Amino acid sequence: MSGQPNKYPEDVFTSLEELLRMEHLAHVFSLSGKKHKVNTVLGGKHASKLRGRGLDFDEIRNYVKGDDIRNIDWKVTARTQVTHTRVFTEEKEKPALIVVDQSKSMFFGSQKRTKSVVAAELAALMAFRILKEGDRVGGVIFADEASDIIFPKRDRKNILRFLEKLVDRNRALASTDASSYQEVLKDTSQKIRNIVTHDFLVIVISDFIRYSPEVMKYLAQIAQHNDVVLAKVFDPMERELLPSKFVAGNEHLQLNVDGSSSNLRKDFQEGYDADLLAFQSQMKKHRIPVFNVNTVAPLEEQLKEIFKGGKR
Repeated sequence: MSGQPNKYPEDVFTSLEELLRMEHLAHVFSLSGKKHKVNTVLGGKHASKLRGRGLDFDEIRNYVKGDDIRNIDWKVTARTQVTHTRVFTEEKEKPALIVVDQSKSMFFGSQKRTKSVVAAELAALMAFRILKEGDRVGGVIFADEASDIIFPKRDRKNILRFLEKLVDRNRALASTDASSYQEVLKDTSQKIRNIVTHDFLVIVISDFIRYSPEVMKYLAQIAQHNDVVLAKVFDPMERELLPSKFVAGNEHLQLNVDGSSSNLRKDFQEGYDADLLAFQSQMKKHRIPVFNVNTVAPLEEQLKEIFKGGKR
C-alpha cells in the first residue's frame, strides 16, 4: 500500500481493518426494494423504485385476460391454435456495481473524517449488505489519475479486492494530481456503461462537485434500464461557514473569508441548498434518487434513518 506524508494524521485515511469492520454493521439497512416504505429513498412516486430482481422463464400456460400481450408465445399459439403466454418468476439475484469517488475534492473534512473516508466506509457497507442479500457485487474506484474496476461476483474475496484497491486510492490522495480528473471521469463513465447492461443496481458515492453535464447524461442513460442511486457525501463546512474570519485555500490560491458576517453565512448556506435542490431535481427527472451522508454523524445511524423500513 502507498504511504502518506507525515504532515497528515493517520485518521485522515482509512485502512483495510476499518473497512472490514463495516461488515458487522451491514445489518442496519436493506436494499431490497419491496422492503421499503414509499417514503424512503428507494421508494415513492418520484424516486427511482427498485425494480426488484430480473425475471426467469417459468412455464407456458393458456392466455388469461389481463396478461401482458408482450409475453404471448406465438409459436405455441400457432401450433395449438390456442393463445398461450410465457410466465416468468423472479430471479434469485440482481448484480450491483458500487462506484466510489476517491478524487481530490473528496480529500476534505472539517471535524472528524474526510469525505473520502466516509465514501469508502459507505462503499464497504453497501458491498457487504448486497453480498448478504445474495447478489453479485463489484466496484469501480475513480481517482484523479486513474480508475480501478472490480467486476461483480458473488464472492467475499472479490469484495476484499475491491476494498484493498479502495484503501490504496484513498491513501494516495495525499500526492495525486487532479489535472486529468475530467478525462479520467469520462473514460470511467464509458467503462461503467460497458459493464452495466440492464437490471443492475448502480450506487454512485461522491460529492458530485466536479461532475460534467456529459457524465450526468451517462447516468441518465444507465438509469433507463437499471436502478441508479446517488449517495452525496458532504462536510458541514461546505454548507455552513465558521462564524469567524479565516483564510481558505488550496495549492494554487488563497481567499480571505469573513465568516463573522451573518449575511455572508446566510448567502453561503442558501447557495449550497439551492445547488443541492437543483441537482436532486435534475436527477429526479430520470428517476434517480439522491441521499445525503455527512462526515460527522455515525454512518450506521445515518443509514438507519435513510433506509428506515428496510432493515432485516
